[in-house]
Amino acid sequence: MANYKVLISDPLGDGGLAILKRESQITVDVRTGLKPEELKKVIGDYDAIVVRSGTHLTKDLIQAAKRLRVIGRAGVGVDNVDLDSATKQGIIVMNTPEGNTISTCEHTMSLLMAMARNIPQACGHVKSGEWKRSKFTGTELNGKVLGIIGFGRIGREVAVRANAFGMRVLTHDPFISKEATQPLGVEFVDFETLLKAADFITLHVPMTETTKNMLDQKAFKLMKQGVYIVNCARGGLVDERALQEAVKSGKVRGAALDVFEQEPPGKNPLLELDQVVATPHLGAATQEAQENVGIAVAHQVVDALLERGIRNAVNLPSVDFETMKKLKPWLILAERIGSMQAQLFGGGFRKVSIRYGGEITNFNVAPLTIAVVKGLLTPICGETVNFVNAPAIAKERGITVNESKTTQVEDFTTFISVEVTMDHQENLIMGTLFGNQDPRIVRINEFFLDAIPKGDMLVIHNEDQPGVVGMVGTILGKNKVNIAEMTLGRVVKGTKTFAITAINTDQPVPPEVLKELKAFGPIIDAKVIKL
Repeated sequence: MANYKVLISDPLGDGGLAILKRESQITVDVRTGLKPEELKKVIGDYDAIVVRSGTHLTKDLIQAAKRLRVIGRAGVGVDNVDLDSATKQGIIVMNTPEGNTISTCEHTMSLLMAMARNIPQACGHVKSGEWKRSKFTGTELNGKVLGIIGFGRIGREVAVRANAFGMRVLTHDPFISKEATQPLGVEFVDFETLLKAADFITLHVPMTETTKNMLDQKAFKLMKQGVYIVNCARGGLVDERALQEAVKSGKVRGAALDVFEQEPPGKNPLLELDQVVATPHLGAATQEAQENVGIAVAHQVVDALLERGIRNAVNLPSVDFETMKKLKPWLILAERIGSMQAQLFGGGFRKVSIRYGGEITNFNVAPLTIAVVKGLLTPICGETVNFVNAPAIAKERGITVNESKTTQVEDFTTFISVEVTMDHQENLIMGTLFGNQDPRIVRINEFFLDAIPKGDMLVIHNEDQPGVVGMVGTILGKNKVNIAEMTLGRVVKGTKTFAITAINTDQPVPPEVLKELKAFGPIIDAKVIKL
């Protein structure tokens, strides 16, 4: 009977420790506060490590962890773990995506009410020995319009509580079907409608290239005079300078922030404004949430070590080792095709059709289908999506997923083809492996090409005219963005020829450079993709 050693490197609740310690095959060492050099010396002795946000498992540390099989993160975010290094070394990385749902929801409601009734300001006023009640006249929630941006688990829980307060609830989430929101008594609207109609706006979306600074100067101009803003999600969702201006002008009557672009925020001008209520990232900071994630990660680590099953793995699905070796490059390709679909063509997809052709059909393709769905959802839902919960999240959002196999000889002997239906429009991306190892994108809709789905990419759709490629190179060059790889596909439509160019860049393409590219006449569209 094998014996396993588990290292607890960040504080874990008693419930989680008890679950680990009651297994006779598991030895638990609690060694919190280790410095990186100290952790490097001992990590090689352990089969599993449990962390929160304090321990940073860098490439250097993971390479020293020769025995490590499991990394358990008690919480949602895994940005303190080098996922690429862990995956290459065959280490399962698991998180606990649902443990802080209620905690964050309740903190959102707490901030919303505290802001509406000026509670923090009034508390300080009374403690200073004053009693001027008229200074702190607030507003009732009953009958007001709450706009929820992002309708995942936390957004839904907020909606339930807002309904109980008699609020009219609007929600905007381009990646969820209207039908999925109906049982919860909310109105499904577009982003602009929500901004114009809401008395209170709360954010519950992940931080992505699409959502960064989604509440900017333009968004604030669309809002009602005297709107209230709550952000318990991610700091970068709100343009802090634009929010500061909106508060000062009176457009925003109050803002409640649990998160900031930079944490801790230091001398942030927003903190000097009386209308701003702030807390130090307390969304998940309840005894229950901390205990819940500790218990959840302990169960997951035990089950993984004792081969009872894998739950909430963020870097690989549950398949046996031999199959994993053969499927791994296909899994990478499948996830990247999904991610490209979401980043190239946006959200709102309702149906995903995945076709497999050639030798890959000899395998169980279910893990590949999950990888495609995970890739589709990650740019939308962020770090809460993993290989285990991706199908459930897709179902929750009203997305239908179909898979099929074909033995017919097509343009490529072995391939994965993903077609996504959204708003009566269909978009297709096909990929294959070169040399059975290297992922390639070989088709985007009607365009055939040979693109490497990796790192920073720029995808340009344009009329095929002389000078387009040269102008693209000039714009990137003068902005010090180096082209690493470039491939082009062309198609004739009527009297015109169109092209898609996929460019791998050594540096990210800044927004202002993308804007300059889009302004060039023959370019129909240009998108930045991160893989």
